[in-house]
Amino acid sequence: MRLMFRDFKHATMRTFAIILMSAGFFAGELHAAAKKPLPKPLRALLITGGCCHDYAKQKDILKQGLERRINIIIDHAHSPNKSTKPPLAIYGNPDYAKGYDLVIHDECSAGISDPKIIAGVLAPHKKGIPGLNLHCAMHSYRFGNYRAKVKLTDANAKWFEYIGLQSSGHGPQQPIDISFENNVPFITKDLKNWKTQREELYNNIQVLPGTKVVARGTQGQRKAVIAWANEYHGARVFSTSLGHNNVTVADPRYLNFVTRGILWATKNESWSIAQPKNETFSLNSKPAPNSNKKK
Repeated sequence: MRLMFRDFKHATMRTFAIILMSAGFFAGELHAAAKKPLPKPLRALLITGGCCHDYAKQKDILKQGLERRINIIIDHAHSPNKSTKPPLAIYGNPDYAKGYDLVIHDECSAGISDPKIIAGVLAPHKKGIPGLNLHCAMHSYRFGNYRAKVKLTDANAKWFEYIGLQSSGHGPQQPIDISFENNVPFITKDLKNWKTQREELYNNIQVLPGTKVVARGTQGQRKAVIAWANEYHGARVFSTSLGHNNVTVADPRYLNFVTRGILWATKNESWSIAQPKNETFSLNSKPAPNSNKKK
C-alpha cells in the first residue's frame, strides 16, 4: 500500500512539474511575442504634380488613407505647376528613389518627352525598386506616335514597357462599372465589384506581353482594362488608371485596392490591412493666393 502511495505521489509531482514547465514556456512565448517588433515601415515616395488634376488635395488624401491602412511612411515629391511639364525635383536625378521601398507615380507629365529625363525616371525601377502607377501616370513621358501600337524596341516605348500597357486617351467623365479578375489573387482578395462616381475610362492601345489584368471597366458601350500588374527588370509594378477625381481617390474601396497593390508590389502579402472607421477627408482644395496666380 505504501509503495502504491509513493508511486502515485511521485507521478503526481512529475505531472505537476511538467505543467509548471509548460506554463513557463507558454508565458515565455507570450512575453517574446509581446516584445516582437512591428514590421519595419515601408518608405514610399509619392510623385504628384502637373496638368488637369487636384494634386494639392489628392497627395494628402493618398498619404492619409494609405498610412491609416498599413505601416507605411509616404514622402511627397510634389510640384504645384499645372502644366504638362511640371518641374519635378526628381528630373535629372536618377538616384531620386534612394532609400525608398516603393515609388508611387501619380504625376501628369504628358509633355515631358526628353529621353534622358525619362531614362532617369525609370532608373530606380530598372534597379529593382517596385512601382505603383495611378491615373495620369499612364499618359506621362510619351513622345513620337504614341497613338499607334509601339514595339518594345521603339525609342518611345520605354515608359509603356515599364507600365505594361499602352494608353493614349480617355472619354468623358461618367461612372465606371468595375469588375475584378483573379489573375493576381492577392490584389483582388475580398474586393467586390463596384461603380465609381464620375471618372475617366482610359483606352487600351495594347496590353503588353506578361501583363496580368486585375480589373476591367465599363462605361456605357466603352470597355477597357483599368488595373493590371507586371514585372519590370525584376521589380513588381501595379497600375490603375482610376483616380481622376478626389471623390474616387478618397473612396475607401479605392484606397483598399491601392493598398493591396502596394503590398503585392513590395512582396508584403502577409501584412494585414486596417479598416478605418468613419473615415473622412477634406475633398476641396483652398484657392491659391493671388500672388501665386499666373498673369
